[in-house]
Amino acid sequence: MTEAVARVTKITAASTKSFQDAVDAGLKRAAKTLRGITGLEVIEQKAKVSNGKIAEYRATVEITFILD
Repeated sequence: MTEAVARVTKITAASTKSFQDAVDAGLKRAAKTLRGITGLEVIEQKAKVSNGKIAEYRATVEITFILD
């Protein structure tokens, strides 16, 4: 029986378009250096406001990946 060990890492990403775009950008960047990504959980969403409008969407996610 093969046993797997997973690790969870927390990252924050930003986008000027949307929360979804911030999450996608974070996953895309994480996939450049992490192998075996199996899932993610959105932990927090925040926005930077400027002149009464959202200037930047920010998403903090926990990314789960299997260790080699």
